[in-house]
Amino acid sequence: MSTRRTALPGVGTRYDFATRGGRRLSVVVHQDGRRFLGFYSADDPDACQESVPLEPDEATELARLVTPSPLDGVPADGLDLVTGHLPLDARSPYGGRPLGDTRARTRTGASIVAVLRRTSAHPAPGPDFRLAIGDTLIAVGTREGVDTLAAIIAGG
Repeated sequence: MSTRRTALPGVGTRYDFATRGGRRLSVVVHQDGRRFLGFYSADDPDACQESVPLEPDEATELARLVTPSPLDGVPADGLDLVTGHLPLDARSPYGGRPLGDTRARTRTGASIVAVLRRTSAHPAPGPDFRLAIGDTLIAVGTREGVDTLAAIIAGG
C-alpha cells in the first residue's frame, strides 16, 4: 500500500491511498486544520462517492480509534484499566494552567501519566507542569474515570 501526496495550492494537502480490498480513500488536510475523509470508486478515482468533514479534534479521535494500540484496555488483576488520549483544546479551562489544577486523580481516580506536545513528550508530569492548548494528555484509569476526566479537561 502506498500513499500519494498532492499539494492543493490555497487549500492544503490531499493524501490518497487504496486498501487491499480495492477501496480508494483520500484525506484532505486544509491549511486551517479541518480535514475531509473521501471515498472513491476504483473505476473512477476522480469521482468522490462520499465525503465526511472532520474538525481537528474529530480527526484526532478518528486517528486514535483506527490506530492499533495495545494500551486501549489493559486487564490488571481483574480490573479493566484503559488509557485515554485527551486533547486539550481552546475550550478547555486548563490551557496555561498547572496540571495540579485539574485535580484529576482526586476527582476521577484516573492518572495523567504523560503529556504529548507537538514536538515533545513529557512522561510522568508533576503537578507544576504547565499545560498548553494543543497538548494531548495520556490518562490511565477505569473507563468511567477516564471518561469523567475527558469531560473535565474539555470544560464540561
